[in-house]
Amino acid sequence: MAYLMIVDDDQPLANALATVLDSAGYEVGTEFSIENARESMKRRRPDLVLLDVMFPEDMTAGFSLARKMRHYKEEFRNVPVIMMTAINQESPIQFSERDIDETWLPVSDFMNKPVDFDEMLEKISKLLETNTSNQN
Repeated sequence: MAYLMIVDDDQPLANALATVLDSAGYEVGTEFSIENARESMKRRRPDLVLLDVMFPEDMTAGFSLARKMRHYKEEFRNVPVIMMTAINQESPIQFSERDIDETWLPVSDFMNKPVDFDEMLEKISKLLETNTSNQN
């Protein structure tokens, strides 16, 4: 069973995502701050991370965590990261899959908030399948 970590300061959303993922057969951990996510990852490596962009303490904390996972922590380099954001609804800045970049935005995929649960499950399934294939 794959272990997924949700990192989002929006607790009702994180809990809703966790419920959907648990019902789909995944083991799920939720963290509501970047610092707690870092500590949790030290204890247990997730198979996939659903990561928010903006946190109250830092509007770009999600980007920073994704970069640290990819560039500074060997054990997390291949963990798929799905970046979740509501920024596309809240500002003229528009992020999408075309912005994924190994240096600037090293994530595996993007999801807009509000999250479409069916789309989320499909993306997770594909990423986990691809990641498992690449490790064999």
